[in-house]
Amino acid sequence: MITSRFAPSPTGRLHLGHAFSAIRAHDLARDRGGAFLLRIEDIDGTRSRPEHAETIIADLAWLGLTWDAPVVFQSERLEVYAAALARLRADGLLYPCFCTRAEIAEAMSAPHGATAVYPGTCRGVDARDRMNEPHCWRLDMAAAVSAAGARAGPLDWNDAGVRVRAVPEQQGDVVLARKDAPASYHLAVTIDDAAQGVTDVVRGRDLFEATHIHRLLQALLDLPTPRYHHHELLLGPYGERLAKRHGAPTLANLREDGVDGPALADDLRRGQLPKGAFRT
Repeated sequence: MITSRFAPSPTGRLHLGHAFSAIRAHDLARDRGGAFLLRIEDIDGTRSRPEHAETIIADLAWLGLTWDAPVVFQSERLEVYAAALARLRADGLLYPCFCTRAEIAEAMSAPHGATAVYPGTCRGVDARDRMNEPHCWRLDMAAAVSAAGARAGPLDWNDAGVRVRAVPEQQGDVVLARKDAPASYHLAVTIDDAAQGVTDVVRGRDLFEATHIHRLLQALLDLPTPRYHHHELLLGPYGERLAKRHGAPTLANLREDGVDGPALADDLRRGQLPKGAFRT
């Protein structure tokens, strides 16, 4: 049996693009007799809002989507993420980074090649007397790739039936935790998909590059690799990516306007935007 999930962050209201992705994940499970799960990724304590989580749940129910287990909130799983970080530190794969945002921006704007990545300024720095200073934890990418290769061999994943070679090193030493977010999206989503038995991850093409990091973390933490389905993004009437700044209506707005939720969901299944949804 397959298990899919929808995992929004309650940092704002859902729009039609979110609905499109949720419906794709929901229908994949339902069409194959599987389970569909809802997870609220509220680990960012500075931006997540309980009222947004409540609205997300109401929006999805209004669309006619149902899920097969209690909703999981990442904010209730901090100890699990801390244990994973401790394991990676014990394996010598993390290092503290004391660079400020301004220093990082300046370093990453320098010519490092085709892709600007964090240049490893703090890698190898003796931090024993600096741990009271503000810092984040970065993955030592070179060491991590070497450890994963020794453990699991070449890394790849199944994306809609196509094998994709994982190349996490192209993203440099990514952040896995910081003071205001005790686990990054990369770490938390990888751990939670495994913990919930997710076999199929359905999400937008904009998250494709993140999967390189997730595949690496799966190898380092001995976690299973689900099948991935990165779908094209739903675009607005002028070909723009759906976003609040482009006038994309929120699901809550449509719901409050009396729009029929299941009918809207059927429109999105056909790749159609509901008529009159965009106000000019």
